[in-house]
Amino acid sequence: MSNIRLFFSESLSINFESKLNKPQSHYLSKVMRIKVGENFSLFNNNGEWLAKINEISKGIVTFSVTEKLRQKLITKEIWLAFSPIKSNYLNFMIQKSTELGVTRFIPIIFDRTIVRKINKERLEKIIIEATEQSNRIDVPILEKPQNLKLFLKNYSKKSELIFADLNTSKKKLELDKTNKPICAIVGPEGDFTESERELILNDKNVKPININQNILRAETAAISIVSIINCIISL
Repeated sequence: MSNIRLFFSESLSINFESKLNKPQSHYLSKVMRIKVGENFSLFNNNGEWLAKINEISKGIVTFSVTEKLRQKLITKEIWLAFSPIKSNYLNFMIQKSTELGVTRFIPIIFDRTIVRKINKERLEKIIIEATEQSNRIDVPILEKPQNLKLFLKNYSKKSELIFADLNTSKKKLELDKTNKPICAIVGPEGDFTESERELILNDKNVKPININQNILRAETAAISIVSIINCIISL
């Protein structure tokens, strides 16, 4: 089986026939140089399928699905609530967090957030590429930016909140044995304000943790706390 994997948003089934879009067709035929009759795989949030190239005409690949390879597995959801940062660092953080298994990204505009808009289309492209590369099936969801109060209102009862806090002395993280998603909260480049810390810590569902004795960059803190959560839930 080819290790070329592409995300395909439409419903897939055996004997299903369709065409790839222009960028994906170019990637298969010109970059990877695979030929008519050769195989690649397609995936979406419902699973992964083996597909065969039937035709390459005017730069567009026509394919048919021949076999179902994998069903989506039910795994522990990891959410990342983060402050938008400069694009190069944000792109890196999104890419690596996707590789590490984050299932939902929640941008929060904190008082000290410098970058207050995100390029949703660009970030979703990075998410899909990282999902393809990392052999995942489920593509993470990217939410619209929101403020801290709205985030706590929407997600506090839905998830187990893990607060990356420089000022706490707690260095051990104990997770509840529930099916609730785990949501890590990482602050902006200038850290949380005292009022934001107080608001977060007043939520009874929040668990603070100091993940490192050093001051970390925002993208490093995000990747670190996701790695810690991954390590704990895999034990």
